Amino acid sequence: MKITAQAPCRVDLAGGTLDIWPLYLFHPNAVTVNFAVNRYTRCWIETHNSRKIILRSRDLGQEEIFDSLDQLKKAKCYKLPLLATLVDFFEPACGFQLETDSEAPAGAGISGSSALIIALASALNKLCGRGYSLEKIREIAQNNEARIIRVPTGCQDYYPAMYGGVSAIEMDCAGVRRKPIPVDLDDFNPRILLAYTGEPRNSGINNWEVNKAYLDGDRRVHRNFAQIAAIANAMRAALERSDWSAVARLLRQEWSHRKKNAPGISTPLIDRLVDVTRRAGAMGAKVCGAGGGGCVFFLVKPGSQEQVARVIEREGAQVLPVVVAPVGVRVKSTAE
Repeated sequence: MKITAQAPCRVDLAGGTLDIWPLYLFHPNAVTVNFAVNRYTRCWIETHNSRKIILRSRDLGQEEIFDSLDQLKKAKCYKLPLLATLVDFFEPACGFQLETDSEAPAGAGISGSSALIIALASALNKLCGRGYSLEKIREIAQNNEARIIRVPTGCQDYYPAMYGGVSAIEMDCAGVRRKPIPVDLDDFNPRILLAYTGEPRNSGINNWEVNKAYLDGDRRVHRNFAQIAAIANAMRAALERSDWSAVARLLRQEWSHRKKNAPGISTPLIDRLVDVTRRAGAMGAKVCGAGGGGCVFFLVKPGSQEQVARVIEREGAQVLPVVVAPVGVRVKSTAE
């Protein structure tokens, strides 16, 4: 049997970190707003007649081989923990070769690892015939990622990989729900620009520092998140009515409040990029994910993408061409 799966990465617009339990419980109508982008994570599984399990990451250039599932489960550590942890969870009854690849740069903040876990879990779900729903796969993915990075994880990163498009992730005591936001992509895509700073970051550590400060009672962090929660709801409404001036203003406000949560969320290069692109046609900008490096998203005026891109590259960052990915994870299988 051969199985292939791919899932898109994401850009978060507002409400990030609120998606980590239990922070969203402290803010009525908590929501995170994000959209999928056409930078994909992929996996390929091919079964064979032996018990051997071969794990390979094309983008990392790493390979790990186990004589059997039992040997994998007894291993003390892994070269490819994301792959091995998911295989350990699903417990396939056959030998196979599993390869992965990701178009997200290392530490980019566009949820490459979360998208890859969705692709992996979906492919292994197919291989093992578990029959898990997509929402159950999200729960499995989130719990296993927390096991890997050893700090709490949020829920919002998985939904763009699951469904694609532009999304509002609603969170309250009843649970988590994804609601699509109807946006004219022909209008939105010319306004999107994504830049990679070349400075990888650790989202788990940054988010944990902010999470801990909140739960420890830091009033400054409490106030910032109250503002971020309000901005996220306003961002959702602005997108629904295609009010790009409001979207840009809210993007700037979100980034201003987020920078106050913990030291190191911004960097000198990020600050410089936000400043110089404003004069070239960027209406608003913010770091993707937890900050500290990675990617920066820019909302630009129509017709100014090329000019803003030139300014970004002149400052030493890399422009990543993206548009909204309209669909989420896709799995295909062929029986030999």
